[in-house]
Amino acid sequence: MTEPSRSTQAMVIWLVGLTVYFVAVLQRSSLAVAGLLAAERFDITASQLSTFVVLQLLVYALMQVPVGLLVDRFGSRRVLLTGTLILTLAQVSFAFADNYPWALSSRLFVGIGDAMTFVCVLRLVTSWFPARRIPLMTQLTGVLGQLGAVAAAIPMTWALSTLGWTRAYIATAGLGAVLLVATLLVVRDSPTARSVSGPVLGVAGIRQSLSASWEHPGTRLGFWMHFSTPFSTNVLGLLWGYPYFVEGQGMSAGSAGVLLTIMVFAIMGFGPVFAWLITRWPWHRSTLVLLVIASIAAAWAVVLVWPGEAPFWLLIVLVVICGMGGPASMVGFDLGRTSNPASRTGTATGLINQAGFFATLVTAGLIGLILDWRTPDGVVGYPAEAFTWAMSAQFLLWGLGATQIWRYRRKGRARLLHDDPEKWSRQSGRPVPDAP
Repeated sequence: MTEPSRSTQAMVIWLVGLTVYFVAVLQRSSLAVAGLLAAERFDITASQLSTFVVLQLLVYALMQVPVGLLVDRFGSRRVLLTGTLILTLAQVSFAFADNYPWALSSRLFVGIGDAMTFVCVLRLVTSWFPARRIPLMTQLTGVLGQLGAVAAAIPMTWALSTLGWTRAYIATAGLGAVLLVATLLVVRDSPTARSVSGPVLGVAGIRQSLSASWEHPGTRLGFWMHFSTPFSTNVLGLLWGYPYFVEGQGMSAGSAGVLLTIMVFAIMGFGPVFAWLITRWPWHRSTLVLLVIASIAAAWAVVLVWPGEAPFWLLIVLVVICGMGGPASMVGFDLGRTSNPASRTGTATGLINQAGFFATLVTAGLIGLILDWRTPDGVVGYPAEAFTWAMSAQFLLWGLGATQIWRYRRKGRARLLHDDPEKWSRQSGRPVPDAP
């Protein structure tokens, strides 16, 4: 295969995988604008509403390591097909759910199917693109996939109000069915084989792969980067952004949708910038992430201490700065890729990818619990004061994450200088260390 034809094929395969991820994000985020409708449809409290997202994200996070191992064993294509099928069937089930337990079980399987998409697409990027392009393609995968949240913010709002609950969710499931066929026909694991299988791993092999990946401080650094950066964006986009802007800040439904859309476009805008920065200065990847965490925390602090309702321009600043969190979380995957051999990239990616979703589900759950605690009995909706308390819970996770990043970046940098002193001494400006 000539280089131009391989490059074209790589782009086609990536676009199909990206579209699968796009639809997974749409289906994951479809509850964000339906939160108030879901509370009414299933007659549930704020804590029960949070459980939808908490359960979905808990399953997603718990599935990341098994999915990484599955990708290393069975290849991206087969795992991606399985995830798309599960996600499509789960969305059909959610469309017809008319009680809380049924709906909750449907979202559980949405989480399972969703968990089997992103790691597969990243492995396809690693398999099909040259090393110099991987950081950019990784960022583009993450940020363009987030357009699914745009489709959940505005078109999904229209679909719910026009088509009704069942037909709106059936429509999103139909997209998954189309992509199932496209993946079957187009996606290949490598230029030489449609499906690639790795070595069979017994219990001892799985333990060794996990231990070797987690032992490297670069993997742990990537884990805490992914833990600290995306949860604020995820919480706004998946569940609490719409209620917060409408009930906590007095925005109209249309304005809330605009803010969530701006946040997604901010994610897209920062992605290529961050890709260029980490390609140009890989030694300073952790510094970039620490600056992002500080910026998001500062923006939230200003909004939360603002007397009364924050002005619209300040909320725009908030969602734009929160938009840095998504691309910053992708930097963690670059740490995992450069810290592990190709045979363990799926496992390392799974370990890292679970971090941000654990942080998201903890934050979403805390917000629901605090809202119930601070909302007086008999009050319809959630008062602004309750949202101020609830959103302040985020600072606990930023503090923990930043501390761990600072800790592991020292260990990670020392390991890089030990493993490849010539390369990283040039990057860091430090002298080549003596051989051990």
